Amino acid sequence: MKRAYQINQLKKSNSGTPWDFIIIGGGATGLGIAVDAASRGYKTVLLEQADFAKATSSRSTKLVHGGVRYLQKGDVALVREALRERGYLNRNAPHLVKNQRFIIGNYKWWEKPFYTIGLTLYDILAGRMGLGHSLPMSKKEVIRHIPKIEQNKLKGGVSYQDGQFDDSRLAINLMQTAISYGATVVNYAKVSKLTKNDQGKITGVIVDNLIEGDSIELTGNCIVNATGIFVDDIIKMDNPEGKPMVRPSQGVHVVVDKSFLGGDDAIMIPKTSDGRVMFGVPWHNRVILGTTDTPVKDFVLEPKAREEEVDFILETAGRYLSKKPQRKDVLCVFAGLRPLAAPQKHAEEAKTKEISRSHKLLASDSGLITITGGKWTTYRIMAEETIDLAIKTKKLPFKPCITRNLKIHGYQKNPDRNNHLYIYGSDQTEITSLQKKNENYAKKLHKNLDFTLAEVVWAVQKEMACTVDDVLARRVRALYMDAKASIEMAPIVASIMAKELQKDNNWENEQVKEYTQIANEYFLS
Repeated sequence: MKRAYQINQLKKSNSGTPWDFIIIGGGATGLGIAVDAASRGYKTVLLEQADFAKATSSRSTKLVHGGVRYLQKGDVALVREALRERGYLNRNAPHLVKNQRFIIGNYKWWEKPFYTIGLTLYDILAGRMGLGHSLPMSKKEVIRHIPKIEQNKLKGGVSYQDGQFDDSRLAINLMQTAISYGATVVNYAKVSKLTKNDQGKITGVIVDNLIEGDSIELTGNCIVNATGIFVDDIIKMDNPEGKPMVRPSQGVHVVVDKSFLGGDDAIMIPKTSDGRVMFGVPWHNRVILGTTDTPVKDFVLEPKAREEEVDFILETAGRYLSKKPQRKDVLCVFAGLRPLAAPQKHAEEAKTKEISRSHKLLASDSGLITITGGKWTTYRIMAEETIDLAIKTKKLPFKPCITRNLKIHGYQKNPDRNNHLYIYGSDQTEITSLQKKNENYAKKLHKNLDFTLAEVVWAVQKEMACTVDDVLARRVRALYMDAKASIEMAPIVASIMAKELQKDNNWENEQVKEYTQIANEYFLS
């Protein structure tokens, strides 16, 4: 599970047989494809230019859902597919995915029957993969479950069940799953060139090893472009005249204390002033409020929330909560870019909130397979379809997909969610063992958060963390729970990592500086 070992595997491959699959991109889609390919028995490598789930895949609303608003728009096929995939993910990663009750507060007489009927259809589409029945609720029941809901003119509500999870923790577990099936997976490995033969067919890639500074040439039968918001960069490498496939849309979320809902249930606002839905979702003893849908032009790893987006979320949430969230209450604000696959003929005119979240899959004349669009919930079926298309176009020996029933690394039923280590699933015992062997490792990294020194050691040794940002943003999620506290944690995290990675004081200081610059953008001044 160490990066140095994975890099050595890359270098050794130069003298062996070509890779069956070279996957570019280490977000939800790329990691899912790596798991699918490796579990079928194909020789597989995945290359990620930054850290796993560094971009969009760590910045979601933390929902595994069919998409109630897509049902509202009549996209029944997408909803049915997502609900089925929600069921598989709930079954295959029970340590990270849980059943979450959502409540829609009703303030007009017609809303209860309207939403009850619509959400009953949602349940029917889920079929045997359903998580529970949607039910009308009295005003008293709504207030009991969401004590801080705005009670003025509240007439009752409707509840429904959906999935809730931790996105980048699932990404790390997918990375570990792929490796357990023989894949080679490397972060901080950027593809800088596609190599081609005399007939113009892609034969491999040039990889820049961003940590050690050297380059490696790999050959492969099938190259998959699963780079999310950066899909068009790889398409341009293949064909400089290629048309852009992605319309980026920015979604912003605000994190506040759990007291703003007052219970364990989530709230769903079915229609905001801009025509979206908004959620208030309990997550790791916090509440995530969001999201927005703003068209943007820049493709960046660290998008920044705009003031008007934050104000919109706080103002909208304040209409439905008796405890109105203010700027001073915000523990973290984060932005993510959705790689929307817009229909080409409507690419310029379509509003991003109206573009379907379905995915697009295509093979170029040179043999490059590109997958874009979709969402976390449908990552598995996207991966299955990608590998199936590659088998067909590349005439690879057929091997059936097994991921519908594939237990993801860390699989553990009925975890104790009162212990913050539950996110590690079956690995939890090993982290506890680290704490017992070294009492210092059981100490907290910060008085306001539960994370311990052992988790930093684990992140380096077993989860391929290379930077302080890797640990605090995507391994222990401190950045998303309390950005200011995470900055205070950075020096001790850098010190532990320096020891594990055999780095000097200059590296430590530079890491703290770099992380502080990143985290400063995650809280409001």
